[in-house]
Amino acid sequence: MKILVTGFDPFGGESINPAIESVKKLPDEIKGAEIIKLEIPTVIGKSVNKIREKIEEVNPDVVLSIGQAGGRPDITVERVGINCDDCRIKDNEGNQPIDEKVAEDGPAAYFSTLPIKAMVEHIKEGKIPASVSNTAGTFICNHVLYGVCHIQATKYPNMRTGFIHIPFLPEQVTDKKNMPSMALDTIVKALELAIEAIVENDTDIKVTGGKTH
Repeated sequence: MKILVTGFDPFGGESINPAIESVKKLPDEIKGAEIIKLEIPTVIGKSVNKIREKIEEVNPDVVLSIGQAGGRPDITVERVGINCDDCRIKDNEGNQPIDEKVAEDGPAAYFSTLPIKAMVEHIKEGKIPASVSNTAGTFICNHVLYGVCHIQATKYPNMRTGFIHIPFLPEQVTDKKNMPSMALDTIVKALELAIEAIVENDTDIKVTGGKTH
């Protein structure tokens, strides 16, 4: 099995992004699966295009993208990506689309094809807080989640795709009062556990992961 794991470069005025930092620290093999790592730009269009090029090159079985979600306290495995770019801030090249489609020919939304609840449960078994998230936002993280799902749906039906959001690193919140963070080594361990669950589960487990609001 080949698993392509992507992580974004820093954005929004930050000098570091835990997404690419954690991806770089992943082992090259997890549970017999080859881990292929890719840094992607926090840029509309270019981020998905870079992943598309890598998919064409290595033909992975799974694409798992990692993104920073400053303010979230735990590892959040995304359930769904929506066909909407509505950027609160500019991306790293100054783009700021408002209410535009990620894919003109795509449906309103795509669900992740990864075993999201098995991933969450396995991370929690490792004593790391995790949960299912039902919104990936409307910035570049959602753009990538939806965009890669669209690639999978239209060209690679046997490939599985999904997205994980991770918290700030402690060094990012020294000047952000009451902002949660998580150590890099803990994030890396959580990603390893998530990938183990992907390798071990062709289909998801049946446990509650919903929210009331």
